Amino acid sequence: MDWNRKSGKEMLDIKEKNGVVWLEFPALAKTGMVKHGFSTRLGGVSEGEFSTMNFTFTRGDNPDHVKENYRRMSEALLVDEKKMVLSWQTHTTNVRAVTEEDAGKGIWRERDYQDVDGLVTNVPGITLVTFFADCVPLYVIDPVHRAIGLSHSGWRGTVERMGEKTLKVMEKEYGTRAEDVVVGIGPSICQDCFEVGPEVADAFAGAFQKEKLPCLYYKKENGKYQLDLWKANEIIFQEAGVKEEHIHVTDICTHCNPKLLFSHRAVGTKRGNLAAFLCLKG
Repeated sequence: MDWNRKSGKEMLDIKEKNGVVWLEFPALAKTGMVKHGFSTRLGGVSEGEFSTMNFTFTRGDNPDHVKENYRRMSEALLVDEKKMVLSWQTHTTNVRAVTEEDAGKGIWRERDYQDVDGLVTNVPGITLVTFFADCVPLYVIDPVHRAIGLSHSGWRGTVERMGEKTLKVMEKEYGTRAEDVVVGIGPSICQDCFEVGPEVADAFAGAFQKEKLPCLYYKKENGKYQLDLWKANEIIFQEAGVKEEHIHVTDICTHCNPKLLFSHRAVGTKRGNLAAFLCLKG
């Protein structure tokens, strides 16, 4: 596998088991608290534009293939597929506290919630699952109160500070303190690949301190901007009180690796979805 990596970031580990390939943060694994991963396109049974490891039921893939992909990933990560809980993403900043009663929702049971882009729990064995094809996965681990959070943050979610809102729900539910958590900003589109219009740049200008804007985006001759979602989410966590040394930023861009990862910017809507997984150990 020939991965295109970005320099100056945390080098993610590439894991493989029975043909299933996924990515891991060494810093998150080092906590010893969680099982986690970020999927690739490799190791599943989906076909055509979904090949091969697709985790969405909503784009026309064979549902039996998607369920088999979940089974394979659960086996690779050593988690219980029946205890996975899926988000219902609509680019909100709504965060749901997941309990044992939610086990299996989204795969084996109907979800009784919508418009949920973030999930948190303190229940060991429950695996939180969120979906991606360029947007930013946010992994949060609280080693003091033994709680976890996993959120989806596109540019809209980033403007609305999804990372901070995830922390606030964890504080309310579990007593989490920002200074204690370990954060992973996962595989997603990098600044070199993320061109946006002036309306998006204006939204960020209104959401961040003026002195931070030069490190978030720059304007090009065509009037468009190159936006750094990784840096934006890093700043959000820092301003929320997370220690700089506890924030770990991916070195892998989805758009830079279209053969290995699904990317909306690279191929459009005819594609599958990647997934992030996070489970608190017992």
